Amino acid sequence: MLNSFIKEFFIFGLKQARASVFAGSFFVVLFLSNHISVFGLARYDFLFIAALVIQAILYFTKLETKDEVKVIFLFHIIGLVLELFKTSPGVGSWSYPEDGFFMIATVPLYSGFMYAAVGSYISQAWKIFKLELTNYSKYTWSVVLCSLIYLNFFTNHYIYDFRWFLILAIIIFFWKARVYFTVIDKPRWMHLNVGFILIAFFIWVAENISTYLGAWQYPEQVHVWTLVSGQKVTSWFLMVIISFILVAYLKHFKKVRTSHSSP
Repeated sequence: MLNSFIKEFFIFGLKQARASVFAGSFFVVLFLSNHISVFGLARYDFLFIAALVIQAILYFTKLETKDEVKVIFLFHIIGLVLELFKTSPGVGSWSYPEDGFFMIATVPLYSGFMYAAVGSYISQAWKIFKLELTNYSKYTWSVVLCSLIYLNFFTNHYIYDFRWFLILAIIIFFWKARVYFTVIDKPRWMHLNVGFILIAFFIWVAENISTYLGAWQYPEQVHVWTLVSGQKVTSWFLMVIISFILVAYLKHFKKVRTSHSSP
């Protein structure tokens, strides 16, 4: 019994690493960017080109499908729009202090890939662990919720920050929802809300590593690196919801379209 559990836990870890292949590869490149200079490229430009190369490798080795690349591109755009707002002079939630060619205003294009990494992980995990959702059928309403969450990232600088109301709405909305996953052959499940919290926490850990390596910096990290505020876990929790809802909706939409086109 114990050996079986250890085996399953080990395989679970390997499959999680496989699902995180894009994020993991980007971390390696981020670390290397502090220690190497490639053809005199600015660090941010090197990161952008490297992210494109990683994406191309994953696609041409068939580790990612064309549909998954489309989803990742969507997250890249969503992330870039948010970055442009959050780093604007009137907001200044965080900054990118280095120069580069592949930038829009003060935002390096590689930054969108950090959001795309979340979408990539969810898409890969869905496939690798054969995810199945139960008590999750209100796809249209989930997209409405997704839109409200994204909007709050912008409006919270001018009006009340509704994040805690949104988090409460998320908990209620997904209260009965379960996600079933298969590590080896036996399906297991967890409450969907628990899954969201776990992913958000590990992204926060990754964020601390990223800021330590200089991927970006918060105002309190300008002079010396400090641990990222724990409040950012709630921000990543909301961002995970956006990523998950979009992936779930797109998969549902594709399934419905396929069933309607079948003879």
